[in-house]
Amino acid sequence: MKMKAFMNEDFLLSNETARRLYHDYAAKMPIIDYHCHIDPREIAEDRRFETITQVWLGGDHYKWRQMRSNGVEERYITGDAPDREKFQKYAEMLPRAIGNPLYHWTHLELQRYFGYFGTLSGETAEEVWNLCNQKLQEPGMSARGLIAQSNVRLVATTDDPVDSLEWHQKIREDASCPAKVVPAWRPDKAVNLEKPGFAGYIAKLAEVGGKEIATVDDLLAALDARLDYFDKMGCRAADHGLDYMVYEEAPYSEINEAFQKALAGKPLTPHEIEAYKTALVLALGRGYAKRGWVMQLHFGALRNTNTAMFRKIGADTGYDCMAFHPGTDALAKLLDALELTGELPKTVVYSLNPVENQAIDTIIGAFQGAGVHGKIQHGAAWWFNDTKSGMTEHLTSLANLSILGNFIGMLTDSRSLLSYTRHEYFRRILCNLIGGWVENGEYPNDVEFLGKMVQDISYNNTKAYFGFDC
Repeated sequence: MKMKAFMNEDFLLSNETARRLYHDYAAKMPIIDYHCHIDPREIAEDRRFETITQVWLGGDHYKWRQMRSNGVEERYITGDAPDREKFQKYAEMLPRAIGNPLYHWTHLELQRYFGYFGTLSGETAEEVWNLCNQKLQEPGMSARGLIAQSNVRLVATTDDPVDSLEWHQKIREDASCPAKVVPAWRPDKAVNLEKPGFAGYIAKLAEVGGKEIATVDDLLAALDARLDYFDKMGCRAADHGLDYMVYEEAPYSEINEAFQKALAGKPLTPHEIEAYKTALVLALGRGYAKRGWVMQLHFGALRNTNTAMFRKIGADTGYDCMAFHPGTDALAKLLDALELTGELPKTVVYSLNPVENQAIDTIIGAFQGAGVHGKIQHGAAWWFNDTKSGMTEHLTSLANLSILGNFIGMLTDSRSLLSYTRHEYFRRILCNLIGGWVENGEYPNDVEFLGKMVQDISYNNTKAYFGFDC
């Protein structure tokens, strides 16, 4: 068998059907990035980047983790080392990361945005550094230029209920922006009453809403008013980042008592924490259903496991892990409670632990709705799972136990404007999986039908599911 060239046009496409599906159908489809962490200010101001380090290593904890695993000192990761030295350390690490998706993502980004088809290493770092920095000065390499190059039609950012959304408003008023940019609601700080800063956050929410928040009812009213504002600004999706999935019923008096204790900084029991969180998510879920929004539930993360480094450089710096805290029982109860009153919104479920893939795929089948293709979705392989094997396992489980053709496809979940190549990575894996089934005689060789299915998963399903106008 002839050896394939490194990451050529048929990268990850191991059979003829896969190649046809990708090149003739998937590759040309636009992107809807329905969940990401890009700062809308960067888009509003059309930010330009001085160095590849700024656009590549700033805020990217995927890369930071691998650099630490290679023994790199923190000053070259999140510290004050010069950009050139940080880039060198990343380049020196990369060749050792065989089998890691970062190796593929890095070279896809170099190929697609910088026209570099070599390999990055300590030896080539100077060449790549100079090429990329020179390329970044070109007109099409600004924030909006990168979005346009990537064929992105819509970006949904991640925004707190207290956010003014001023940058979204500026983008709405600017006809030159190549993509629609909408907010997505992330109310974690109102839900996580056990975490530091909760009382201060509630005070800030009261200030934004112009009304005192003294009870849980006051809180829900304040959040409902902010939901209205986000809806007016084009928001069509909410996202909850839950350390673990919860469902704990309790009377309002107990929930409100827990709220009062949290405001006063008093210790809380596990029952109080989980009952409050359950009540908040249920109430917000009903608000999403009323507005026709999509609810996203991310759970299964063990946060800030390295206490020393958390104290030194804070959260979201690469010290989170998969948790083993089974959440599917609680998920089923939450969906059931909303379905009982006819207030279950479209919902996308993500667990960081792939052990729960099959459980999730059976649960979503129990709560589907008439007139909607895949009302309840098992969201794209998330975070530590967006690897070649992780995506394949996720797609296979979804196909085995649900309807793959109704899937809403990939998202970036990233802070980097270069991460749109992850959609290409996903589409190649998807086409290869389907192509393998066809060539193995497991599905008819109807490329026209399958091509349309691939296009639906890549773009069309997402647009219809969220109701995006783009």
